[in-house]
Amino acid sequence: MRPELSGVHRGNALGAVLLDAKLAVPAHRAGTVSRAALVGSARTRGKRVVGITAPAGYGKTTLMTEWLRLEDRAVAWVSLDRFDDDPARLLTVLASACVRLGLVDVAVEDEMRGTRASVLARAAPQLASALRSSPLPFVLMLDDLHEIRSSACHDALGVVIAGVPPGSQLVAASRDAQPHIPRLRALGDTVEIGPRDLALDAAGTRTVFASSDVDLSPQAAAAVTARTEGWPVGIYLASLIARDVGGDAVAITGDDRYVADYLQREAFGRLSADTRRFLLRTAVLEHLSAPLCDAVLDEPGADEQLRQLEATNVFLVPLDRRREWFRYHALFREFLLSELQRCEPDRVRKLQLRAADWYEAHASPGLAVEHLLSTDERDRAAILVATLANPTYQSGQIATVQRWIDELGTPAVEDYPPLALMAGYVAAFTGQTQQAQRWAAVVDAASFPHVPPDGSASFDSGRAMLRAMMCAHGPQQMEADAELALRLEPEWSVWRDNAQAMAGEAALLAGDVDRARSLFASAIESPTGNVNADTLVFAAAELALLEMDHGRWTEAEALLAPGLGVLETHRMQDYATCVLALAAAARLALHLGDVEEARRQLTRAMRARPVCTYVLPFIAVRTRLELARVCWGLGDQPAAQHLLHEIDDVLLRRPELGTLVDEVGALRGALASTAPSRAPGVSPLTPAELRLLPYLQTHLTIREIGDRLFVSRNTASSEIGSIYRKLGVSSRSEAVRRATAIGLLGA
Repeated sequence: MRPELSGVHRGNALGAVLLDAKLAVPAHRAGTVSRAALVGSARTRGKRVVGITAPAGYGKTTLMTEWLRLEDRAVAWVSLDRFDDDPARLLTVLASACVRLGLVDVAVEDEMRGTRASVLARAAPQLASALRSSPLPFVLMLDDLHEIRSSACHDALGVVIAGVPPGSQLVAASRDAQPHIPRLRALGDTVEIGPRDLALDAAGTRTVFASSDVDLSPQAAAAVTARTEGWPVGIYLASLIARDVGGDAVAITGDDRYVADYLQREAFGRLSADTRRFLLRTAVLEHLSAPLCDAVLDEPGADEQLRQLEATNVFLVPLDRRREWFRYHALFREFLLSELQRCEPDRVRKLQLRAADWYEAHASPGLAVEHLLSTDERDRAAILVATLANPTYQSGQIATVQRWIDELGTPAVEDYPPLALMAGYVAAFTGQTQQAQRWAAVVDAASFPHVPPDGSASFDSGRAMLRAMMCAHGPQQMEADAELALRLEPEWSVWRDNAQAMAGEAALLAGDVDRARSLFASAIESPTGNVNADTLVFAAAELALLEMDHGRWTEAEALLAPGLGVLETHRMQDYATCVLALAAAARLALHLGDVEEARRQLTRAMRARPVCTYVLPFIAVRTRLELARVCWGLGDQPAAQHLLHEIDDVLLRRPELGTLVDEVGALRGALASTAPSRAPGVSPLTPAELRLLPYLQTHLTIREIGDRLFVSRNTASSEIGSIYRKLGVSSRSEAVRRATAIGLLGA
């Protein structure tokens, strides 16, 4: 299964509704003050980016909905929330919005998946390129950009913004300063709309009061405007209170426009007790529907309450055309949550747990996790994350698993060994060497007598497979670990193919080619349907390479094709377990005389190889060995020699790799005795340089790039200089263009 946005699976009806809600334009409320002049100015000034930045309650969303009504270009709308604060998820929802309008091809949306490291290198430039080539002029509207806080997200968004072509615009609304604005301001390529632009004048105040059926004199309107400093939501709340009490509007607005609590409490306090209770207790929900609210409140009647709230305009925003899903206005929800904590602090946990129960019962376990993470139910959250981790990883959403693990925190993960095991896998597969070794040590010291929730037969079996993958103690111990997993995992287990692949690799390192071939073939033909997509890709690549080694190229091509198809479908080009397939594809293409395809696959594998580290030593060495052979075949001896140096670094930490050591020695000897077929080039980009390269697309300073990568400014500067030299360029923009042209970025 593929996890969908906000933890909902694609194909799930609830997931489709919530995605629709994120991409649906909020209704423009009648009776609001027109911002047509502001919109007209922003549209006609020829600037590619419009930044609307103001505190809550200034009518940012209202301005954007009016803009949409006045717009003749295609408009893609995205309402962002805290679940989108993940670069892969952010780019996926942006791509989804653009796909729906026909601005980009549907294939672009699928390309947004992958590891955190690959988002900036591959996904963001692909979306930017697609937008740059859009057949239609468009406006991309991002509401609630302040929900996006991580630097990784803003780095990726900056790359996407660079793809907005002339004649199109990105409009973003945020409570906080927008990181991309200062650079665009310096370039003269942005329109900025702030609190002063959005503040209402006395005429606007009278309009708001009129929409609440309150007649306000010009003098009273001027007084209310002065008291609130034109703060739109303050004026609106004052109008509601004046409508209900028929009193002096000036007297009830409060002395300080920032005292939202006073105004909120005044409006809130005039509602019925049942309505107040409903509002408070459903405020724990990001999205509301009648069935969900009924479950959270443990009583019926939510449908009628929601209809009444919508009819009376009490800060309820419909999210879909059928008006089945809603959300509270952000400022009002903050007030409600504060009141809930003040009035019923002991009830919050129970409400969150009921929400988690409902989502889990409705096939949306990802959203259940999000609610559990807001409680002290770390044990239950850990079990659910451990259950979801592998299918989420297999679907290309490994960044989501990383976020869940991070938010759970180290103590909770350590306390649940099956999740510590998954944390070890994730760290190893994403090249986080220190974390992988740390989690491996935790797993080695742990015990878990129950059946794990991830589908494996036992914790001992899962631990044995992780040990086999990390191969820290040589082929003999790897074989013992893999054989243990094989004995423990029955034929029907979704993990048996993984155990077979590890046993096959152990046999290969021991020189037993026939047994290796048999085990790899069994992994591919798993009766469980190859739930582990990356295992299929890896096993197919190993089988194909064995056929190539024996000159059976037709058989190799037939074996490799399905694995490459799965890799492309699941967008696993940047997964450590799948890079070997790209190297094999390059070797096959070279043999077939398709030099262009060989170079394309070689570039893809070279770009992804940094995730193949010594914590997966047989993958790291075998992948580089195959890449070195292809480089040698293409006449690029310096690149082949460089890859051998990288292999040496792995072997320093993992010297016991059986037959692989002999293969490395043989290639080293061949390289030493054979002249290259063409003039030598320069060494390829190192893993460190490949990690830095995507940041050249951003407008971060060298020091800021170093901070992102946790290296010094001098180290970052040295790596940038090396990148320029190897690419034959002298500037960042030239480096990005060259890297894109040869497939190191975006492809």
